Amino acid sequence: MPPRPSLHSLLLMAASTAGGGGGNSGFLLTARRRLPAAAVAAAAGGHHRIRLLHSFAASRRLTGRHEVACCVRTAAPVARPAGPVAIRSRSVHSTEGYKKSCEQRLVQLIEKLKKEGINPKQWKLGTYQRMMCPMCNGGSTEELSLSVYIRMDGKNALWNCFRANCGWKGTVQPDGISNISLAKNDTKCETDQDGEANLAANKVYRKISEEDLHLEPLCDELVTYFSERLISAETLRRNSVMQRNRGNKIVIAFTYRRDGVLVGCKYREVSKKFSQVEGEIDKLSMEEAGYRNCVSVPDGAPPKVSSKLPDKEQASRIILATDADPPGQALAEELARRLGKERCWRVNWPKKNENEICKDANEVLMFLGPQALKKVIEDAELYPIRGLFSFKDFFPEIDNYYLGIRGDELGVPTGWKSMNELYKVVPGELTVVTGVPNSGKSEWIDALLCNINDQVREHARKLLEKRIKKPFFDARYGGSAERMSADEFEEGKQWLNETFHLIRCEDDCLPSINWVLELAKAAVLRYGVRGLVIDPYNELDHQRPSNQTETEYVSQMLTKIKRFAQHHSCHVWFVAHPRQLHNWNGGPPNMYDISGSAHFINKCDNGIVIHRNRDPNCGPVDVVQVCVRKVRNKVIGQIGDAFLSYDRVSGEFKDADKDTVAKATAGAANAAKASHRKG
Repeated sequence: MPPRPSLHSLLLMAASTAGGGGGNSGFLLTARRRLPAAAVAAAAGGHHRIRLLHSFAASRRLTGRHEVACCVRTAAPVARPAGPVAIRSRSVHSTEGYKKSCEQRLVQLIEKLKKEGINPKQWKLGTYQRMMCPMCNGGSTEELSLSVYIRMDGKNALWNCFRANCGWKGTVQPDGISNISLAKNDTKCETDQDGEANLAANKVYRKISEEDLHLEPLCDELVTYFSERLISAETLRRNSVMQRNRGNKIVIAFTYRRDGVLVGCKYREVSKKFSQVEGEIDKLSMEEAGYRNCVSVPDGAPPKVSSKLPDKEQASRIILATDADPPGQALAEELARRLGKERCWRVNWPKKNENEICKDANEVLMFLGPQALKKVIEDAELYPIRGLFSFKDFFPEIDNYYLGIRGDELGVPTGWKSMNELYKVVPGELTVVTGVPNSGKSEWIDALLCNINDQVREHARKLLEKRIKKPFFDARYGGSAERMSADEFEEGKQWLNETFHLIRCEDDCLPSINWVLELAKAAVLRYGVRGLVIDPYNELDHQRPSNQTETEYVSQMLTKIKRFAQHHSCHVWFVAHPRQLHNWNGGPPNMYDISGSAHFINKCDNGIVIHRNRDPNCGPVDVVQVCVRKVRNKVIGQIGDAFLSYDRVSGEFKDADKDTVAKATAGAANAAKASHRKG
């Protein structure tokens, strides 16, 4: 009875039939080394038996990377080689059901990988196989940047393109198999039928030597190549840089040793086509500048920062000298995250000419010399930690403030002389405005905005009236004043469109403060707005968790508003009504009377009460009293009162004349005395 086809022969036949004798005719599951041609021919002829053996570790350095060994036995006995056998295997699964399940799963995996565009000439199990990425085709250098890993038990396969501009990754599983671990060293297998216990791995290491890798000393041509990059022959010798003949080409071989024993090797062509070589030349450049305690990362820059955080080993100071391009900066961020930003420094690469910046250590060495590279390392700065600053970080901003570069360092005047000594508008601050209903809070803010810039329909009418200084309609409120003309109206509309932007919620629900700030951020970035008016507070959605008090909610909300103002250099005016006042005497309310919380006065930068007299016996009724009750920045204002005359026809506020101010002041004082006697 002929032997049962094994996994390898089954896949060989499946690929041959699927490919129709085309490009897949050479399909073969191999170990890291190809099977001898004679063995393949024997396998194709049918006079063979193939056993699927378990994985073995390739080397001590790569513990956990596994390979498939295929033991091929032809019909005729073959003499055993005289030397030691290079490949040793672990114990063999004898369960036929397990083998069959593996074969079925692997056939599914291969088909799914082909649908993803992953279809190499040869397939490898249990090890990472590099090939051309079907998404980016290896970029301009046609690099074999895609790494593909297929589990030996066929339970999943994964891939990842390591080109920074691509980063394509994914995984597939056979039908009926849920997501499982994709770790390199995850080699534990179970039978699908009887849940056989996992097999323990007896690690066997393969030793490598310079002879095995066919390494030889550098030729004069390569020594010259390095000397052009200002890397000396002594540095090359000290780091055991060698060469190898690959495909009739001489390539550079960077050897890796542990305790003097060769544990790995990377290769690079002079044209910079490479196999896992990224920072070795930069490491050699650092040695030319006198730094031998330098290492390079194994696989270059990642396409993005990982979310996993490994344990950190102890080190006193780590200087990151990654490339200046975006992938290099992403690598610096990833290294700092893993190593601990608190003990990392980063370099600033100097200019190599008027228009370009050196991108790495070797460019600094080549264009500026070893002393310049040494100075770059000596001048490395602390790696920034978000939220942790020194005053040096703000020196440019402090300089501009001292020199008055922006022009608004002392605040923007309100447009009313009587108020300029009390209050000015400073970008990045929060002003809370309050007052009893119908005191003119919103009207005053509209007039202030018109002054410093020199809702829809009704809001536009008020703004246009303040701009044109004529009534919008021929209506009773305008009295005998002439209505604005059509030309003035069109001019005003253009000014409106260029000066203001509206945030309005078109849904049935009330807008939240987060929604308002998100749109305000968009307005800052798109239109460059410098001021935000939130009017009024009670028109926002103030739902809060059941375990949060109103005081806590208001504190959190005001903190968000202040952060927005500071981050975007945008002044925010927040209109909040006072709570219901019992036994109100007609005088201006206090900032602590605002409904909700004392945080309105505690957290704001400026606190203003807008008050209008309603009693003719206590002074003029067309005068608005602006009570500045809090000014955090003593440079731009102080606590005090100002009086403005209000023109009901145009909605315009003007500085009140001396007689009006005297009457209003006397009236306010009489009202306060009457209230005191009444109390």
